Amino acid sequence: MDKKVRIGLIGVGNIAQNAHIPAYLKQKDVELVACYDIKADRAKEVAAKYNMTAEESLESLCARDDLDAVSVCTWNNGHAKSAIAALKAGKHVLCEKPMSMNAAECEAMIAAQKESGKLLMMGFCYRFSASAKAIKALADEGKFGEIYHAHASILRRRGTPLGWFTDLSKSGGGPVIDIGVHVIDLTWYLMGKPKLVSVCAQVHNRIGDYKTKGVSRWEAFDTDNLVFETEDSAAGIVKFENGVSMIVEVSWAINGEAEGVTSKIYGEKAGANYSPCKIYGEEGGYLSDIDINTGKEDQFYNEIRHFIDCIKGNAECISKGEDGLVIQKILNGIYQSSAEGKEIFF
Repeated sequence: MDKKVRIGLIGVGNIAQNAHIPAYLKQKDVELVACYDIKADRAKEVAAKYNMTAEESLESLCARDDLDAVSVCTWNNGHAKSAIAALKAGKHVLCEKPMSMNAAECEAMIAAQKESGKLLMMGFCYRFSASAKAIKALADEGKFGEIYHAHASILRRRGTPLGWFTDLSKSGGGPVIDIGVHVIDLTWYLMGKPKLVSVCAQVHNRIGDYKTKGVSRWEAFDTDNLVFETEDSAAGIVKFENGVSMIVEVSWAINGEAEGVTSKIYGEKAGANYSPCKIYGEEGGYLSDIDINTGKEDQFYNEIRHFIDCIKGNAECISKGEDGLVIQKILNGIYQSSAEGKEIFF
């Protein structure tokens, strides 16, 4: 319990260097030990910077007996292979979003987790934000009553990234699977994780590789061989048991006003808005809008801290692989519904 948790990293690109590694370094009971990346030079560079060992293969990293856990920070198409290898080697796993490329891969990951007895935690970082914690606590107390509807959206006006994100073979999708995953999971979580019934959606690819002046584009570390095979935007409705519903809207590029993370829940007694954090209800027979001052917290720090606490047996994981599977079904359901022109039932 008092020993340091020894961490390995599988994939050391943007999300590893800008989120996972900084959050691990802030934990006093964590030691970064080793890393692996398909780009050997990158692994060596990051390893040297943080006093780690750079491994030459996924297998050699997972085989190390001086690792307790790993963060999987690869392209989406590497999540399942990496997580399964680590779990079979007896390592706890924190896997970046989305869980994988499809539901079958997610189910294989969960099967490996159950066989290993180790932890498989999903990197749904918004669950660990101050606003999410506040709203979830109020929901658990019954503040909102039965939550029957919600709205999840994030709209970029011109925010299509350059790199692997637009390559379907690596990403599995565009804004739906990249940023939509965050608001869909956050909202579903705040709703109390109702049981999924169906998805009806439409995706759009009308803007593509735009050349808009005065707009900077976020670039992945690897921008060679650029392709644009993904959607610009998508919209749809997700239905759950007992008539519960969620409206979803997401875009990398759209001719409208940019909107940040929008997560709204509507209950029989009251409702809530994620950002800014606000409660809509009644007080003394009058309508009331109550601002919630949650303060500022680092959600990646909180996520990593939770992962370590779960490994040590000090907390029960709130972001398990089973949740990742449900979200994956919604994500892939959006694409399937659009492609087939019909509602997809589960």
